[in-house]
Amino acid sequence: MTADDRLETAFAAARMYYDEGQTMEAIASALSVSRSTVSRMLRDAREAGLVQISLRPPEAHRVEELGRRISRQYGIQAHVVPIGAGEDERERLHTVVETGAVLLDEMLEPGTTLGIAWGTTMAALLGKVPTRPVPGLQIVQLNGAINVEGSGLTYISTVLARAATRWDATVHQFPVPAFFDYSATREAMWHERSVQRVLDVQRQATVAVFSVGAFDAEVPSHVYTHNYLTADDLNSLRADGAVGDVCTVFLRADGSFRDIAMNARGSGTPPDQLARIPRRLLMASGSRKALPLRAALRAGVATDLVVDEITAAHLLALR
Repeated sequence: MTADDRLETAFAAARMYYDEGQTMEAIASALSVSRSTVSRMLRDAREAGLVQISLRPPEAHRVEELGRRISRQYGIQAHVVPIGAGEDERERLHTVVETGAVLLDEMLEPGTTLGIAWGTTMAALLGKVPTRPVPGLQIVQLNGAINVEGSGLTYISTVLARAATRWDATVHQFPVPAFFDYSATREAMWHERSVQRVLDVQRQATVAVFSVGAFDAEVPSHVYTHNYLTADDLNSLRADGAVGDVCTVFLRADGSFRDIAMNARGSGTPPDQLARIPRRLLMASGSRKALPLRAALRAGVATDLVVDEITAAHLLALR
C-alpha cells in the first residue's frame, strides 16, 4: 500500500469515526482490519492534519449566547468578553479594552476620521491599541473638556496625543466647556468659526469610539468625579430621569435625551448625530453601567459593542 493509499484509508476511517459516529469495532469490520489498526489510522489522520480537534471551554458557549441575544435584541454586533474568576472591576475594564483595541484597529483605514469621546474607558483603550501608521487618519474630539476648576485640556490632550502618536494621526481638539453655565452661551459659541470648524470635522467622522457614563459606576466615570457637575446639576439630572450619558449627553432609561435640561448646556455629540456615523464602537464594563448601556443601545448610538459577560448578563436581565 502506498503512502497516498494509507492516507486515503486513514481519512475514510476518520470520517466514519468523527463525522458518522461509528465505533472502532464497526469501522474495523467495514474495512476488514483489526480494532488496533483503526486506532493507528485515526492517529495517522490526526498527525497528517486530516483531522483537527479543538476544545471549547464552557464559557465560550456562554458568552456567545449572551452576544447573540444582545445582537438580536438591539440590532448590533455584540462582542461579549469572558471574565476570569476573581477579576475585579478594573481588571474587567482592561479585558474589555483589550478586545476593543483589536476591533477598533480593524476599523481604521487610510483616510478615516475617528471621533473619540474622552473618559476613563477611552484613556484605558488608547493605551492598548496597536501602534501602526494609518495614512490620512484624523482624530476629532467629540465633547468638550473644560470645567470650572481648570481647562481639562491637560487630561484630554494626553489622551489624544497618545492616539496620535500610535497612529501618526492629525488631532482636532474641541476647546470648549464640557457644560456651559448658560445654554445661550453655548448657542453663541456654536456660531464661532473656530468651533464650527471642529463641528464640521465631527460630522465627517466615519468611525466613532466611546463608552457610557454612570452616576455610580464601580470604576468611576471621569465626568462624575472631576467636578464637571455641581450638586444642583445632579439634582436636575435626577429630576429629569437621566440614568447616565454618552459623550456627556444624558439619557433616560428609554434612550430619550432631547428635553433633559442639562443637555441644552452640554457640548457632547448628541445620539442622533452619532447615529449618522457608519461605524460606532461602544465599550462598557461594570455592572452598574448596565442601565445607561441599555439607554444608549435604545438610542441607537452603536453599531458594535464590546462588553464583559457580567455586564452583558445584567443588561439582559433588566426589565
